Amino acid sequence: MLRGAGGAIVHRTTLLRYLAGVGRPDGGERHQRGANGISDMTMKASRGRGRPGRYPSGFRARRGLNWGCIGLSYASFYFCRYNLSFANKSICEEFGFTKDQFGWVLTAFFWAYAVGQMLNGLITDRIGGKRALAIGACSTVLMNALFGLASFWGLLSVFILIWLVNGYLQAFGAPGMIKTNTAWFSQTERGKFAGIFGFMIQLGRFAITKVAPLLLIGFTFLWWTVPPLHWRYVFWIPAAVTVCITLLMLLVVKNTPEEAGYENVHPGETDHAEDERASLAHSFKVIFSNRYVWIVAGAYACTGVVRQGIDQWFPRYMQEVHHVALTSPEFAWAAYGIPLVAVLGALTSGFISDTLFQGRRAPVAAILYFMETAIILLATRVHSLTAVTIFLILISFTVNATHSILGTAAAMDIGGRRMAGTASGVIDSFQYYGGGFAGFLLGWLLEKYGWGSWLISLAGFGIIGGVLMLTIAKRTSLRAEET
Repeated sequence: MLRGAGGAIVHRTTLLRYLAGVGRPDGGERHQRGANGISDMTMKASRGRGRPGRYPSGFRARRGLNWGCIGLSYASFYFCRYNLSFANKSICEEFGFTKDQFGWVLTAFFWAYAVGQMLNGLITDRIGGKRALAIGACSTVLMNALFGLASFWGLLSVFILIWLVNGYLQAFGAPGMIKTNTAWFSQTERGKFAGIFGFMIQLGRFAITKVAPLLLIGFTFLWWTVPPLHWRYVFWIPAAVTVCITLLMLLVVKNTPEEAGYENVHPGETDHAEDERASLAHSFKVIFSNRYVWIVAGAYACTGVVRQGIDQWFPRYMQEVHHVALTSPEFAWAAYGIPLVAVLGALTSGFISDTLFQGRRAPVAAILYFMETAIILLATRVHSLTAVTIFLILISFTVNATHSILGTAAAMDIGGRRMAGTASGVIDSFQYYGGGFAGFLLGWLLEKYGWGSWLISLAGFGIIGGVLMLTIAKRTSLRAEET
């Protein structure tokens, strides 16, 4: 036994129990607990066990399988979204739509997606990420099938309505993906995870970039020759692939490590001590009252304008300005280079924010936004196909880097495993509010002033985003206190 302060006699076993957080030096029980019902001393004592790299046997492999299937599932959302940019020119030529008219199809999707993110994020925190992913995947399959069928009528209003509904229902995907993965990753892993996951979801971009041109011009596989197909198949084939991937996701994915049999794999981390589900009212109150959410969301709107302004219009720019076919090697440099550097941007920004800035996303995002503006301004001064392609790829690097660390990593940090769906929904919705202006408004500018107005109209958004990020660059945590 030992003699403690004030001369009290303290047994060694009692002292050890106290250091472990389960007793007091006088032999009584320790009842002081943190906000989540977990002993403060227990949380402190367990932090060494909760560091990334000390997970139970088999956990990493099971986590990899989980997010691999989620990644494929969300990639299929991209497969059923970016197909429209490849059918853009064909649809307009067949039915005589102008750029600004077709731009409303894009805007309908983006703004419906934005509204859906805010509403569906709340719903996702209530129903769980896996179920939200399934709802979004099944819905986009149906909407893509209907969009192809609408080619038999050729009415602009019908195209707008179908793609609007597709936008709203696809908005179940991102909150579902982010909520599920938040439960599986520590905060100091989320930036790197967001970068790696960026590669997974860009597989959908790579796939449609390869598949869409082949469907439109025809191809030969072994002894089987497929003639050029109508553009409606650019919507039907991705829908069929998405059905198969969704079935795999439903069979494999678990919402949390606990569902897969792994208990307490992140001890000592506040958001992992929470329950997985949150009520709609509680999620709304905590996330919507957090002012940092709105600052990140405002910057993310700037990401949306530039990202969609490039992604949705560059195929048509290459066709009309440089007279490049979708199957040409020249087009392939841009078509594959843009999603490839998007992955590199996501990986780099995630790694830097995790390791050099200890999980702070804002300083890295601010640098990227200012770089983005500089690159866009330089791009307006070049005219050769090679130079334009290089600058489009560089723009993609910066814009997709902010897309990854703000839309995925920051949303996880703010919402935790309990409210990541709502945080993601609010933040990501603003990307698509911004993206909506890259539809009808950018289409109107292109129709009225030509392609010379394209890049210069996007240049100022990087400055706005960078300034917003500087206002919170010194914050170590963006989470709101729950009451």
